[in-house]
Amino acid sequence: MKIAKNTVVSVNYKLSDAQGVLIEESRDPMVYLHGGYENTLPKIEEALDGKEAGYTVTIQVEPVDAFGEYDAELVKIEPKNRLPSPIEVGMQFEGSPDDENEASVVFTVTEIADDKVVLDGNHPLAGIALRFDLSVSEVRAATEEEVQHQHVHGPHGHHGHDHGHDHGDDEGDEGDHFRSHPVH
Repeated sequence: MKIAKNTVVSVNYKLSDAQGVLIEESRDPMVYLHGGYENTLPKIEEALDGKEAGYTVTIQVEPVDAFGEYDAELVKIEPKNRLPSPIEVGMQFEGSPDDENEASVVFTVTEIADDKVVLDGNHPLAGIALRFDLSVSEVRAATEEEVQHQHVHGPHGHHGHDHGHDHGDDEGDEGDHFRSHPVH
C-alpha cells in the first residue's frame, strides 16, 4: 500500500543535527496519520508521500520547517516564589508570552539560581537544522475513528484518553501565572 492521505504510517527514524550528531533514535516506530493532520513535520510527510513499506530516505529539515528559529524573547527570568515548589531543571509549565494575543507557550525550566528561575519557551530543537534517516516499516489504511479523531489509535498511537481533547483544567488558577502542563 502506498502512503497517501488517511493512511497510518510506521516509520523507524534516526534524528541527527546537520553535522551528523545523533539526537534521538527510535526504539519503537513513530506511528502517525498521514495527510496534513500535524502528527509529524510536513517535510517528513512530503518525503514519504506515495512511498511504500521498505522505503528509506535521509532528509534535512531547516529550522523554519521544523521547530522554528530560536527566539530570545521567549526566555524569561521569573521570581522563584511565583512557581510551584519544589522546582527542578527540566520541569515544564504552560504560560502566556508577553503579548496577550499570542497562544500560550510551554516553558521549560533551564536554570535555577537563588530566588530566580530561567524559563525557556523555545522548543529544545529550535534553531537547529535536523537530519532524519527514515525507514518505512508499515503502511495501512486508517480506521474511520482515526480519521475522525485525526490521530492513530492502538499500539504506539494515542489511546485511552479523552477524545474531547480538552486537557486543561482552569478551575482555581486565577492567581497562577504558570501552571503545570502535561507535555506529550
